[in-house]
Amino acid sequence: MKLTQYAQQADAFRAKGYELPAYDREAMIERTKKNPNWIHFGAGNIFRAFPAAFLEEMLNKGLTDRGVIVAEGFDYEIIDKAYRPYDNLSLLAVLKADGTVTKKVIGSVAESLKGDMESADFDRLKEIFRAPGLQMVTFTITEKGYSLKGADGNLSGVAAGDLNERGLKPVLIMGKVAVLLYERFLAGAYPVAMSSMDNCSHNGDKLKDAILTYAKTWEEQGIVKKGFVDYLSDPGKVTFPWSMIDKITPRPDDAVRGMLEADGFEDTDLIITSRNTYTAPFVNAEETQYLAVEDTFPNGRPAFENAGVMYADRETVDKIEKMKVCTCLNPLHTALAIYGCMLGYTKISEEMKDKELVNLITKMGYVEAMPVVVDPGIIKPADFINDVLTKRLPNPFMPDAPQRIATDTSQKLPIRFGETLKAYGAKGLDYSKLTLIPLVLAGYARYLSGIDDEGNAFEQSSDPMLAELKKTVAGYTLGGDNDYSTLRSLYERADVFAVNLYETGLGDRIEQMVRELYAGKGAIRNTLRKYCD
Repeated sequence: MKLTQYAQQADAFRAKGYELPAYDREAMIERTKKNPNWIHFGAGNIFRAFPAAFLEEMLNKGLTDRGVIVAEGFDYEIIDKAYRPYDNLSLLAVLKADGTVTKKVIGSVAESLKGDMESADFDRLKEIFRAPGLQMVTFTITEKGYSLKGADGNLSGVAAGDLNERGLKPVLIMGKVAVLLYERFLAGAYPVAMSSMDNCSHNGDKLKDAILTYAKTWEEQGIVKKGFVDYLSDPGKVTFPWSMIDKITPRPDDAVRGMLEADGFEDTDLIITSRNTYTAPFVNAEETQYLAVEDTFPNGRPAFENAGVMYADRETVDKIEKMKVCTCLNPLHTALAIYGCMLGYTKISEEMKDKELVNLITKMGYVEAMPVVVDPGIIKPADFINDVLTKRLPNPFMPDAPQRIATDTSQKLPIRFGETLKAYGAKGLDYSKLTLIPLVLAGYARYLSGIDDEGNAFEQSSDPMLAELKKTVAGYTLGGDNDYSTLRSLYERADVFAVNLYETGLGDRIEQMVRELYAGKGAIRNTLRKYCD
């Protein structure tokens, strides 16, 4: 069975349980190319597993007659190797927590283009942006795709070259998109929504800031017409909605590949590009997914609420993100990451078979964090966390590792735990009722030692503050006479925990937990049993 032959081989596909496009795909492609209403930048796995898939659902139900055009502005090989050889088709394997798999051929991508300014594709992109009916431009390019600055806070070398030297021939994707928007401005200043779907806070603002940086610079330099910045700044013309997206789409998995090959599906080659992108003609993803979007579309939009997309005002979208990041998902992930690394786990799903760890995150979420959860109204926090605990984290198909999640832990703690602690203070709640959040923060000190529960060394995940914070526990040994007074220099740091933990009254209690975690071999397990049973 081959993707490009799905129509001719429909019986064979269906016999193996594959869902196929139920619409006239050639007619859809023709309509989309002639009158595009949606173009998406970022041709990676999350796009194919989520936006392209919910559009497929709409097409199958007859709720829209047009597909999506995808453009790749960073790794052009994705288009050349994963899209065009397969007629822009892909296979989505939805991996469910109960061990079953749903397999769907996704045909909603009508056209794929490279964001290469030297290619004919870019002329086609300009044509699309000049189309009056274009309603939205969406993005999954990762948070770094919007950044024009380096680690020092100044413009990166490439961004500086774009803004000061290259004019309307920029290198960065944000500059290229600004060029395309200028085409739309010149064609008639038509309205459009520029909608980021990347998993970063206030993503619409990040997109807007980057685009306006180019536009303002060009207008000051006199290389674009006056009024371009005003066009981009007019919410009646151009909007930059916030969104919250949540769906895990790992690299193509060998086990999934083997399962598909056993069905007789042939398009399973793993593609590794020269830019180190891992992709394939198939995508594997978890079943749970959320997308909430600020409903500001000046040129209209498809009715994607019929495929599960939530539309709301900006405040509600922000609340959904805070619910996820501060209470219902991310803190649980970090707790499993810290303790999973120290207990020798390499898969989150395996940790979910550990009684103490399950108790830790369950009680931490439902009992300790829930009193201050941000409730967005359109999603019940208790339902969201239930999905996390029963469907997402235990999913055996999801090859997510505590070591990956432990990356940059120092940067995550202020949001994932500090916001809850600050909310306790703001509401006048009793900090002394907290046990499991302090236990996670105590575990961080033990993690910094790089000594697992058997007393063996392990390598901590990369973190910009790791070398500095490790000094806090330098020389600590298991069962030794450690100078625990040095912990104060860690737990009073509001830059790491968002609060001075001693001012909340939790500092001394956390110190005592750290002592227990260093008591000797097996101390981590014993401490978890003490507090989590």
